Amino acid sequence: MTTAPARRTELAAFLRSRRARITPEELGLPPGPRRRTPGLRREEVALHAGVGVTWYTWLEQGRPINASPQVLDAIARTLRLNQPELSHLYRLADIRTAPAPPPCDDLDPTVQRILDDFGTFPACVINSRLDVLAWNAPYAALWPRFRGSRGRNLLWLSFTVPACCSSLVEREVDLPLLAALFRTHYVRHLGDPDWEGLVDDLLAVSPEFTEIWSRQDVAGVSTRTKRHQHPAVGELRVVVSNFEILGATDVELVVYTPEDRQSRERLQWLLDHPEAPGYAHDHPDVLYVHE
Repeated sequence: MTTAPARRTELAAFLRSRRARITPEELGLPPGPRRRTPGLRREEVALHAGVGVTWYTWLEQGRPINASPQVLDAIARTLRLNQPELSHLYRLADIRTAPAPPPCDDLDPTVQRILDDFGTFPACVINSRLDVLAWNAPYAALWPRFRGSRGRNLLWLSFTVPACCSSLVEREVDLPLLAALFRTHYVRHLGDPDWEGLVDDLLAVSPEFTEIWSRQDVAGVSTRTKRHQHPAVGELRVVVSNFEILGATDVELVVYTPEDRQSRERLQWLLDHPEAPGYAHDHPDVLYVHE
């Protein structure tokens, strides 16, 4: 599928998913008779956005029509889109977008030196496709190595490790967020074989990814606390912070700061004991990974 039809298909699916989550009561409409599908009807969205019903229907059907920023803003207000969702809508409609640069795979050697100087804080550098490009010793102590058909891709690793063997304590929160972050960048790479191949492979092997991906959720980066279970020391709580690297295209520095004393002590123990096990006890070929 070429880029333009792929955008329209994604735009149609995204609008339908957002319409399904809004109730008539949220727009001040009476519930009305029993509805066959959840959420608003197309004509209700069109009425509140001030657009024609036929035009909006065509938009949801992925037809080749144009939408102005003003119309998209009106639809976004009706569908109660947040800022990441609005930006996603603009990109899907090809409004105010620039050609997306390819994900960076090579880093200046200085970046590795910076990572190594973070002391006991785990840190890594990832690109927009969620490939890990570089990491430091504390990061390796928590997540020993990468291997498998998708190597260092965090989306692949997180969704293909069984729930029983994953390091994610709050998997039901972390996995949807990871997929939403990925989709935010994915829309700028529609038609790219590397991106499309990753999604297709995940859809083929992970029912969990398939269900989450169908939600059409998008999200922006935010500082957050994550809980990880390590087989040697137990649970660690880390605050995840993302930083842009100036001069490096489409990459971010991710730093994991232990949230409490116990987490700091457990991380230090791992650094002092590099021989500590990092594999699931019942699944020796499965690695503990993070998202």
